[in-house]
Amino acid sequence: MEFIKGFDLSTLAEVERCGGRFFDHGQGGDAMAILRRYGGNYVRLRLWNDPYDTLGRDYGAGICDLPTVLSLAHRAKVLGMHWLLDLHYSDFWADPGKQIVPKAWQGLSEDGLAEAVYSYTRDVLAACRAAGTVPDMVQVGNELTNGLLWPTGKAPNWDNIHRYVSAGVRAVREEAPAARVMVHLDNGGNHQLYRTWFDAYFARGGDCDVIGLSYYPFWHGTLEDLAANMNDLAPRYGKDLVVAEVSMGFTQESYQAYEGLDENARKGAATKPDLAAKVPFPMTPQGQADFTAALLALLHRVPEGRGRGFFWWEPAWIPVSGSGWANQGGWEYVHEQGPGGNEWANQALFDFEGHALPALDVIRDDEEVQACSD
Repeated sequence: MEFIKGFDLSTLAEVERCGGRFFDHGQGGDAMAILRRYGGNYVRLRLWNDPYDTLGRDYGAGICDLPTVLSLAHRAKVLGMHWLLDLHYSDFWADPGKQIVPKAWQGLSEDGLAEAVYSYTRDVLAACRAAGTVPDMVQVGNELTNGLLWPTGKAPNWDNIHRYVSAGVRAVREEAPAARVMVHLDNGGNHQLYRTWFDAYFARGGDCDVIGLSYYPFWHGTLEDLAANMNDLAPRYGKDLVVAEVSMGFTQESYQAYEGLDENARKGAATKPDLAAKVPFPMTPQGQADFTAALLALLHRVPEGRGRGFFWWEPAWIPVSGSGWANQGGWEYVHEQGPGGNEWANQALFDFEGHALPALDVIRDDEEVQACSD
């Protein structure tokens, strides 16, 4: 497997529809093509089962349904990039704080849920094949730290977690045998978490090719914590390791003025705590670049060459009116009262006006980059 320089671009189509524009040294262009020129060789795309309410209204946040995913995957393929399919097995965001059973699967037994995971994964991959966009890697579940398909698949119910994940893995092995399989947790600096989770998974016969880790420096410990975890996981399990989600801020400026939020939305926007003190890099373009260089150096030092790359999370999710974490229907679906827009914009690899940032130079110039081949 080539060293991955990847980007999660799940909201890109929405950002473009909302008027987002991108520039490289002052020249306008397609964000995906710009990232390709900076060494990008992989795109990660999340898929939600049915991100619509009973009246057919979407939940927002990129509307990551199958047609959207296939369209973005096709664009990646045209550019000569590989792509990772990130199956959430939920109708909207799935993460360590929520793993909501899709509407169509609610009320199913444990056996029924396992069969639903298998059938859904198989059908999605068949649709990818029909569209000529079979993924090169498939992530079976998203940030499965606390399990999936709650409550029956909530940790520490390891038997059901293994049952549900393995059903998805089996479908990938059958329908896309050339694709590599990733199993992904968050909190990449927490070594005990990974040993507990994967010891339980593999003891039950669990299967994967790649262990994916999320690492956000303001939440998940130090880079030294991440390195210690990866350096133990590589020989312990003999799997390739990929930082499946990572980002670092380039500014502490508020995004809201760029989104045209009305007064009520501004008042409802969640104010993130000051997390900058937890990161040993300033929240500046150069600080972001320095963090990126440190991350790459860490990955190249993982034993046995098992540090196989990263996916920067949503590098093109710049602040534009109409693209946020969820619309009202989406927040109601997850039973949360969220921010009015995209509070993640300061983590992108383009500034608020869409200009490429210096961290992309670091990614392009990294010595371990390898050509993307089919």
